[in-house]
Amino acid sequence: MRTNRLLEALRAGRVPLGHMIMEFGTRGMARLLAAAGAEFVVVDMEHSGFDIERISNLMGWLRATEVTPIVRVPQDHYHFIARVLDAGALGVMVGNVRSAEQARGIVRSAKYAPVGERGVGLGTAHTDYTVPDVPTYFSWANSNTTVVCQIESPEGVESAEAIAATEGVDVLWVGHWDLSQALGIPGQFRHPRFLAALETVVAAARKHGKGAGAQPGSLTQAEEWLKLGFNVLSWKSDIALYRDALRQELAALRERVGGHA
Repeated sequence: MRTNRLLEALRAGRVPLGHMIMEFGTRGMARLLAAAGAEFVVVDMEHSGFDIERISNLMGWLRATEVTPIVRVPQDHYHFIARVLDAGALGVMVGNVRSAEQARGIVRSAKYAPVGERGVGLGTAHTDYTVPDVPTYFSWANSNTTVVCQIESPEGVESAEAIAATEGVDVLWVGHWDLSQALGIPGQFRHPRFLAALETVVAAARKHGKGAGAQPGSLTQAEEWLKLGFNVLSWKSDIALYRDALRQELAALRERVGGHA
């Protein structure tokens, strides 16, 4: 039984820190994430070219580490959710959840009976190709499979408390770009309406003992959102991190090159 470090940290009152993989789905990423100290990783299928075979490879490589893998699926369909979990993901993230009914459907796909309706396929990747003690495994899986519902619309904000109250949902996660766009204020992350939406989501998560997640783009933004009450943070995507670091260091190198021209 693997440790879900995201849930472990939340249950201990700590803020789990992770990263998002959208481009560099290579065999070395698992050990690189572990070496960097990431507690979890969100592997994105919504905005990337990753197919189920690439996801299966990443899940296999991540099993050799303590990094908890969460897969953001393209839609809230059973065949996406169940397949990534059977491949070894310890959780799913679903974008633009607008209602408690939708959240319940996600939970049904991700959890075994009596909580949900996930199909039983033991002896494959998610159980290390062995057949575990079945009742013990089902109980463990239901309590350790993370369900992350992204709030990315005014409807989602309005339903945040009902989504947070849904049994089996673990984290409400603000997709800040989508939410700001849906509010008619794209990229205005300090706009009063955007901040009010964040406060609504955090309040709903706190009331029901769920995590409030986000992916800040800067340390300043991270500090601001931590003060608002967010307690699950992913530090940038691989694309943003690599691009920003390379741009900054190339600029510094150009300065030094200029001095030797």
